[in-house]
Order: sequence, then structure tokens, then C-alpha cells
Amino acid sequence: MVGLRKWATIYLKGVAMGSADAVPGVSGGTIALIVGVYERLVAAITAATPSRLRRILAGVRSADRADALTAFRELDAGFLLALGAGIGTAVVAVLSGVDYLLATRPVATYGFFFGLIAASAAVLFADVDLATPARKAAAVAGFAVAFLASGYASAAVASSLPVVAVAGAVAVSAMILPGISGSLLLIVLGQYDYMAGTVGRFVDGVAAFALGRGPAGIVETAPVVAAFCAGGVVGLVTIAHAVRYALERARAATLAFLVSLVVGALRAPLVETAAVLTESGESWRAAAPRFALAALAGAGLVVVLNRYSAAIEY
Repeated sequence: MVGLRKWATIYLKGVAMGSADAVPGVSGGTIALIVGVYERLVAAITAATPSRLRRILAGVRSADRADALTAFRELDAGFLLALGAGIGTAVVAVLSGVDYLLATRPVATYGFFFGLIAASAAVLFADVDLATPARKAAAVAGFAVAFLASGYASAAVASSLPVVAVAGAVAVSAMILPGISGSLLLIVLGQYDYMAGTVGRFVDGVAAFALGRGPAGIVETAPVVAAFCAGGVVGLVTIAHAVRYALERARAATLAFLVSLVVGALRAPLVETAAVLTESGESWRAAAPRFALAALAGAGLVVVLNRYSAAIEY
């Protein structure tokens, strides 16, 4: 019973992380710090070396099962599986809900995202040191990349399977960075709305299949979901290491670049809202109160999360 309670607790911590990282502007890494699994998560990810993974896979042979079990424990794979299951559950649930909100309340939803991103940028920049020209250049570069990309990425970048896989790698690897939201990076890459809709249709397809209505919905969306998840796995074991290397070699400049991405991405919800208003014929003047109130709610959420994480050493 104690063991079951322990794994259930890890699963629920994963649910909290996944819920946060599925919402632009809120970082799953910050939640990992709050719930006390950040250091264990980073240690487990960096323990996923090719040799250790080969030892685990070799466990299909009976003679190698003891060594495979040892490698499994060295990787802390049980922890990763339980945490990952919670993260996956939450991401699917939240993205399905976001897909519904984007279809029914797009202005308020994008306003909420704007508030999340703006408050995150304000909180994060308090810890950014721009004392040197290199750090200032990194900050300008980060802002420019996000500002330019978020302005036209959704129209310019096709949501092909390779693009989705890359987006998954970037977004999931961002989960190990406190303050940087994976879903925010999906917005910058122009894939957030697409993935929210795809996940929503995938869930509907699974429900339809369970009710005996056929697998059409699953067949349509499974390749995209699989590509995103595969990219996420690659991101955790490759991009995450690259980011950690950059942080170790030039931490201040790297953080300046990453946080500036958040600032530049403020353009994304504004662009998306403008597109919605153009399509509906509604003016900014009429939509502004809804947008502003939702933005305040999003900013308030970030303030609350930051208050709970303020005492935690990053």
C-alpha cells in the first residue's frame, strides 16, 4: 500500500507539471521545483545514456535480465514512467480543453495566454543579468527570433510530421527549464493550435473507438501524436543535454536568450486574436474588455505560482 501511494503521488506531481506546461507561459519546470521532483527529474534524464538504454533493451534475453533490471533502476525509470504518465494525462486533458475554448471563446483564451506570457516575462527578467554586451546581444537575438517567428509561423510553417516531431523535441525539452513553457515554444513555432486540435480529435477518436464506432478518428490523428511524442523523447535525451551544456558554459547569456524568447512571444496571442477578429468582423474596441479581463486572470495565476516558488533555490 505504501508503494502504491508513493507511485500515485509521483503520478499526481506529473499531472501538475503537465497541466502547467500545456498552458503557454506557465512552466512545468517551475512546478517540478515546487513539488520537489526537479533535481530527481534532471538526474534521471541525464542518466539516459545510450549504453544504459542498450542494457535495458538487452533484457529481452533471459541471460541479461538481471543487468537490465540494474540499469532500469540506475535510470530511475519507474519514476520517469510514473511522472511521464501523469504529465501525458494532463497534457491530453488540458489541450482538449484548450481546443474547445479556442473554438468557443477565442478572444478570452488568447487574452489569458497573453497575461500568462506577460507576467512570466516580468517575473523571469527580474533574474536576468544584462551587464555585458554578449548578454545584451543574446537577449536581442532571443526577442527577435520569437517576435519574428510568432508573427507568421502559423501561416508559414506547415504542420508536417517532421515539423511536428521537431516541435515536440523543443517543447518537451523545455520542461526541464524552470520558467520556460513548452507550450509557449509551440506558439512560437506556430504549432500550438494545431496540436491542441489534433489532441482533441485524438481523444474523441479514442472515445468513439471505445463505443464501437470504429478507429477512423485514431487512424487520422495517431501519426501526428506519435511524431510529437517521438520528438519529445529525442528532445529529452539530446536537446536537453545541449541546453544544459549551454547553461553550464554561458549561463547568463543563455538565460537572457531564453527569457527574451518569452518577451518576443507576446506578439503571438495578439496576432492570433487579430486574425479571429478579422474573421468574425468584431472590432478590437468591442473585444478589448474580454481580452483584458482574461489577461489579468492569466497574470494573476503566474503571480500566485511565483509566490509559491519564490523560496525555492533554482
